[in-house]
Amino acid sequence: MNTLCIVESAYRATLEEQDDTILWLVRAMRGAGAQLSLLLRGNAVNYLTPGHDCSSLSIAGQKLGHPPVLDADVRAVAAHGVPVYVVREDLAERGLAPSGFASGIIAVSRAEVPALFERHERIWHW
Repeated sequence: MNTLCIVESAYRATLEEQDDTILWLVRAMRGAGAQLSLLLRGNAVNYLTPGHDCSSLSIAGQKLGHPPVLDADVRAVAAHGVPVYVVREDLAERGLAPSGFASGIIAVSRAEVPALFERHERIWHW
């Protein structure tokens, strides 16, 4: 069964983990044979921006041991054969351009999202 995983709320669980929990889950499930696609929309489109650095983050004097590198996590998902889509208008609203991201990232318009839903048997919205 083909499943579309939508990530819209960015930076979930990145203080406890070295990456976004859902990106890790998608990669792990793909490794187990699941047929998945990933759609980044809303604030999650920021995951594509290279160079995010939170290595200086500390809480109560404790430095974060494994800071997230979300653009690398998205590249790893794509490298595992998962189609990665991003909503073009969400990029534009944040001043980001679809060029310059990892190869294989597919920009779609908001108007194309319903057709993307139709191509999948299940939709998981995180």
